[in-house]
Amino acid sequence: MLSRWLPFEKPLVEIEEQIEELKRLAARENLDLSSQIGRLAERHHAVMKEIFTGLTPWEKVQLARHPKRPYTLDYIGALCSQWIEIHGDRAFGDDGAIVAGLGRFNGRSVAIIGNQKGRDTKERQERNFGQPSPEGFRKAERVMELASRYNRPILSFIDTPGAACSPAAEERGISEAIAHSQWLMSQLPVPIIVVITGEGCSGGAIATALGDRVLMLENSYYSVIAPESCSSILYRDNSKAPELSADLRITSDDAKRLGIIEEILPEPLGGAHRNAAQMSRTLGEAIERHLSELVGVAPDELLEARYLRFRNLGDYEGKVLYEAQKPAPVADAAASKKAAPRRKAVATSSKSALAKNTAGKESAVKTSARPRVRKASPAPEINDGASNGNATNSSAIEAPRAALNGAAMNASATPAVEDA
Repeated sequence: MLSRWLPFEKPLVEIEEQIEELKRLAARENLDLSSQIGRLAERHHAVMKEIFTGLTPWEKVQLARHPKRPYTLDYIGALCSQWIEIHGDRAFGDDGAIVAGLGRFNGRSVAIIGNQKGRDTKERQERNFGQPSPEGFRKAERVMELASRYNRPILSFIDTPGAACSPAAEERGISEAIAHSQWLMSQLPVPIIVVITGEGCSGGAIATALGDRVLMLENSYYSVIAPESCSSILYRDNSKAPELSADLRITSDDAKRLGIIEEILPEPLGGAHRNAAQMSRTLGEAIERHLSELVGVAPDELLEARYLRFRNLGDYEGKVLYEAQKPAPVADAAASKKAAPRRKAVATSSKSALAKNTAGKESAVKTSARPRVRKASPAPEINDGASNGNATNSSAIEAPRAALNGAAMNASATPAVEDA
């Protein structure tokens, strides 16, 4: 667990202790020490600016994990005038690692989900250090489905070191829960804004990060794996974590450059925990700006843009791998139903060859799979009594019935019965 001071903040410790000592002395002796305190404050600001202007990726990881950093409930309290938290997944239990509910943000009803780590040891244990279990994701899904039903935007705050990795979580299907949460978010016809406020690590983060806009705080990080875990897997040694944190490209600057996020939100000097009120105002303004752009978009266009946004991730060369297909103009409503699908992949030679090969196989299957028609045996002649006066009505009835049976059983028809 990190202490109040991070290793790279040590030059600030002595200055802040001097400032606190002077304030106590001035209050106790009723002295005017404002000039001395002012000079120390200026020096403190200069040192802080020097430290936090050139943070390394590993130092940003440490800052994202700072125990004083604001969590989801802190931002909810600062941004929402009303808040009702919903508990439980209606299947197994309640997971404290995820908070979910309904609130009112700038006069607009919204659904909010987010990770919560806890402040002290007891709360951290109750909330599993912000690592969600399957029931936590199902609780979040429950709130998101409620938002979709009543057409409410969704805000997702992410700050987790990863999903729960205990045997109990595996038994209850943590992998399926992560995948199902992503699937659901891809189908919701309401605006979704995702904000990574601290740690955005592994499946615990991506499970609730599939939105129309993804934002990151300046000193947060977004990674498929924690640097320590990566170092342990590759080198069997956690000491390589600082080096690997740079190789993993996990900072907000890296995510913005690679097109993974839409915006970086600047933090107060020294980190979000040094001025939580200012950070909340910056966050609220950004959310309102993006919501205003999304609330008027038609659901079909919203889903299409969300699909293409994530489908094109990994396009480092600037090429559009997938693009929306505009339907051709149609004469009437009936013809519009037969319009081309909304999505298409930009064709490549391998895909074209695969399509031709598949079409040839389907044609061969259709040709070879033609059913054989078995010819029925010819029906025998029926004596209806017109040429033979001694034939009765019963013989005219029995003859065709026997003919049908004979055709099915390859037997001859029953002969007509003459009158006595």
